[in-house]
Parts: sequence; C-alpha cells; structure tokens
Amino acid sequence: MGRSSVDPIVYLDYNATTPIRPEALDAMTRALATVGNASSAHSPGQQASRAVEQARAHLAALLDCSPTELTFTSGATEANNLAIRSAVEPGRAIVISTVEHTAVTEAAEAVAAACASTVYTVRVHHDGTLRLDDLEAALAERPALVSIMAANNETGVVNDLSVVVKLAHDAGSLVHTDATQLVGRLPIDVRELDIDLLSLSAHKFGGPQGVGALFVRRGALVAIQPLAFGGGHERGRRPGTLNVAGIVGLGAAAAAAASRLDQEVAEIRALRDRLEAGVLAELPDTRLNGRLDSRLPGVSSMTFSGLPADAVLAAMPAVAASEGSACAAGALEPSRVLLAMGLTRDEAECTVRFSLGYATTTDDIDRAVGYITEAVRHVRATIGDPTVEATPSTAGPEE
Repeated sequence: MGRSSVDPIVYLDYNATTPIRPEALDAMTRALATVGNASSAHSPGQQASRAVEQARAHLAALLDCSPTELTFTSGATEANNLAIRSAVEPGRAIVISTVEHTAVTEAAEAVAAACASTVYTVRVHHDGTLRLDDLEAALAERPALVSIMAANNETGVVNDLSVVVKLAHDAGSLVHTDATQLVGRLPIDVRELDIDLLSLSAHKFGGPQGVGALFVRRGALVAIQPLAFGGGHERGRRPGTLNVAGIVGLGAAAAAAASRLDQEVAEIRALRDRLEAGVLAELPDTRLNGRLDSRLPGVSSMTFSGLPADAVLAAMPAVAASEGSACAAGALEPSRVLLAMGLTRDEAECTVRFSLGYATTTDDIDRAVGYITEAVRHVRATIGDPTVEATPSTAGPEE
C-alpha cells in the first residue's frame, strides 16, 4: 500500500517534543486573549497572577510538592543551569553520569571551571543503568552536588533515584535530577524521593515549548543564584516578566497528564511493545538498547546493524523519528550515550530512537512497522548493490 500525499506523518519523536495537548492549547488561547502583567497590582494584572498561581498548583500536584517550591523558567536547560550554578561550592566537586544531557554536562564543566571544582563522571553498565560502585567512589570525595537524570533521553532507561538520593545525602551532598523526560510520563513523588532539585520542560508532556520549571526542596541547603538580573520575579530567583500564556499551558498540560497518567502509561507501553514486536518479527536482526524492564513506556532505541541511521530515516519520510537527542541533531559524532553503554561507533551510528506518547494510536504503530520494515530493506538493498538508486521509500504496511 503506497503512501498518498494526504497520509499524515506518523509522529514518533515525543522525546524531542510532544504535540500540544488540547487542554493546554485551549488554556493558552484564552490566556493570550487577555491583557495583564502578572506583576501588576491592577485587576488585569491580578487576573494574570492568579492564572500563574493556578498553573503552579497544577504542576505541584503532578510532582507532589508545594507550589512555593517551584520556580518557572524557559525550560529544563535553564533550570539545569540554575540548579548547578546555585548548588556548587568553590573547591567542592560535582558528580554527573556519562549519559547526562549536554545541558547538565556543559553546565557542570563551566561551573567547575569557575569554582575551581572537579567534575566526577559516573559510568553506566551496558544496559544504561548507573554503576553504583562509581557513584560510591565519587561520593567519597564529599561533592557539593550529584546530578543524575531521572530517565535517559535516548534510551528511556530510568534511574533508581531513591538509591542515588540516599547515598548522596549520606555523603552530605545535594541531589539534582534532570527529570524532563520523566515528568508527566511516569509517576514521580519528589517528597517521597527527598530530592533537592529537579528540572523539567513543559513540551515533554504536552505543554508548550519555551517554558519549564525548577523544583527546589524547602529546607534544602541551597541558595538559588539567578542567572540574570533586573527584577524580583519568582521570589528573586528568575527575573523577567512572566510568560503567562506559556505557564498557563504548562499548568493545563500538567493537570491533564496527572488526571490520566496511569491509563496513558499502560496504553503507551502496550503500543511500544507492539512496535518492537512488529519490527522484530520482520527484521529479527534488529537490536534493542537499554534495560528493557526499566524504561520509559514510550521509548525504543533500535540498532539496524550495518545500516546508517540517517539513511534509514531518509528512506521513511512518513515517520518522524530521531538518530538520538534532538539537541545533538547535525552532530558529526555518534551518540555519546550509546558509546558510554559500550556500543561501537558503527553500532551507534546505526541506531534510531522511536518515542511514543499520549496521542499515538494503534494505526500509527501498524503503519510505522510497515514503513520501518520497507525502509530498512530498501537501505540494505541499496548498500548491498551500489547501482540501486537511493530514493526514499514511500510504501506503507503491506495489505
């Protein structure tokens, strides 16, 4: 069955960004239609302020924290930088893992250079899980901060933060987690975890791009140092006029995610399993990466041996997927996450990440299996016979 020009793209790149939830779009549209600076004392300003605080309450409910522990930012990248800059003390080390997002690794390196500190890097096992022996060795140096992601953006592997927090707190270290891939996709209770700082982005769970938040546990021994100056917004932590519409969209997405999280987790996991079973049935030499029983419900990292990921993606324009992190798109080097897990350079370059979400359907998955299968076979034939013209495949699932 060929793909017609009107067939919708199968969107399987939720880890890059999610389609905006209808609830968030509706709330933002209404917010954009009103006038008011949330810092103004007049009625329109107070209306905007109330909308912001309602959004803060919705996000707090999703995380099980107090609204006063949340500071709105432009996204997780800013929140990561804010957390790391504030928590690191001169001369005391920072601990991160080898599979952190660059928003953490580069922030840690910059802060360490400015504070005459050291960055200790914790390795991962072949399945992407944290090497606790490395963590314990690093904690012997009594670092100021341990920053470990909640779930990996390329493989979906979920870290056991409860173990990280206990070990780090026993060593007198603060704990930060970049949880932007986990919030709104799996339950998280920051109170139970006793985490000190947490970063998130709205567009990973159905909110708008360009807005996020930093959670700072009340009682955590950290004084947030603003990255910019020019106002007392967000209790002096993040100056600048608030993005009311974006914050309202974040809150609406958080409320929608919280209201059906268990249902979405089960449905998305079943769809991911259907995708993997379908692809493996047709392409049995495909390899899945990461710890399969400890992943985000909607993430599948597939290695197509000997077939460059960019060629596979180019051969299936009807599927939106990724070679890895969207933030690393265009990079000439293979995924450092996959290399850290022990994949060879060639294997890493032959790996595609598929990520599903709340709006993915069974029809999407069945169409995707067909597109992926034909694309892989097409690229394999092209590589095997240089005379084959390398044109994109537009075929869908066979009838």
